[in-house]
Amino acid sequence: MIGVVYLGNNPKTQERLKYIPGQLVRMTNAYKDAAQVCTPHVSNEHFIVFFDRNVRSEDITAITYLRKKCRNVYIILLTDDMSKEERDIYMKCGVNDTINKDASVTALNKKIQFISDRENILFDDEAPRYKILKFKIPVWKRLFDIFFSGLAIIILSPIFILTAIAIKLESKGPVLFKSKRVGTNYTIFDFLKFRSMYIDAEDRLKDLSKTSNQYVEKEDEDEHKTITAPLGDEAEQDMLNMGMESEMMISDEEIMLIGDDFVVAESDFNKQKEEDINNAFVKIENDPRITKVGKFIRKYSIDELPQLFNILKGDMSIVGNRPLPLYEAEKLTADSSIDRFMAPAGLTGLWQVEERGKGGNMSAEERKQLDITYGQTYNFMLDMKIIFRTLFTFVQKENV
Repeated sequence: MIGVVYLGNNPKTQERLKYIPGQLVRMTNAYKDAAQVCTPHVSNEHFIVFFDRNVRSEDITAITYLRKKCRNVYIILLTDDMSKEERDIYMKCGVNDTINKDASVTALNKKIQFISDRENILFDDEAPRYKILKFKIPVWKRLFDIFFSGLAIIILSPIFILTAIAIKLESKGPVLFKSKRVGTNYTIFDFLKFRSMYIDAEDRLKDLSKTSNQYVEKEDEDEHKTITAPLGDEAEQDMLNMGMESEMMISDEEIMLIGDDFVVAESDFNKQKEEDINNAFVKIENDPRITKVGKFIRKYSIDELPQLFNILKGDMSIVGNRPLPLYEAEKLTADSSIDRFMAPAGLTGLWQVEERGKGGNMSAEERKQLDITYGQTYNFMLDMKIIFRTLFTFVQKENV
């Protein structure tokens, strides 16, 4: 059970908090009053406190008092831009999170929902808390990774050198491409590859048609079109005057979500969100961003060789689930997807060899389920089998 309290005297913020769906926000302007409101009347009652930033010395006194009197509060500082030093000071005295002081109703509501969904983890109760499980790589697997990657780097060093020269001769830019990837336990690390694209490749991604993504299901466009309509100047101004920049309005038939420049039915919004999750993996067929050298090194998986250094460092393993880019991993945080991250991250894996066997045709759901299967069943013999299949199928007709 979570209550919401506002500590401050900003009329605009008070107005926005009044429109939080399904929440009665209690308003206070003195920290002792806020502490009294946050006194639990039943067990496991928690409170989110939106705290308006003011004079730092006074804020520290108020936050310290709240922390002393109420262990069951999650304090969110309403503020504008802060320096790192200021942020550290507020965090040390007890602030849990920050949000812009001019945040919209939607942003405030999302923050409340995020905390509510993680109530058993975020609040410090005497009651038993859920233990956050973490995957730890077995000793046998780590020793094998070190031996295999070290030996492979030595043997393949001539290929490293020739590839680097070819990349430099064809196009400007660094030889290696670094991207942030999400691996085991949702750990983020710098993922290394030989650069196979032009240096502005990531900027071009948003310009490519959605139909170029192999993992997007081919469905009737009219059936899944998001219905939107621009807001007129008068309507937009009315929304601003009411402090409802981006919130829910109720029509005669269904709930409508109103943004700064659009109106969309809640059912269509939820449908689009579900499609985004189902089509989290992004893969472009006949990608025009790839260089000539890039096509060759991708065909023979040479672009993946720098990941041997990732393996030697311990970011990933020889065999495991493919580390995902941030924009893909953030769409796989539902309960049905978490298990793929509770397993080793790898250079090659079960879905790669299975996909090659199917000619590169595999849905995002099939890929995810193979990742989960590997995480639940991996062992030394399965790893050897995957490595064997990888060595004999790395020449691909399709880029996987």
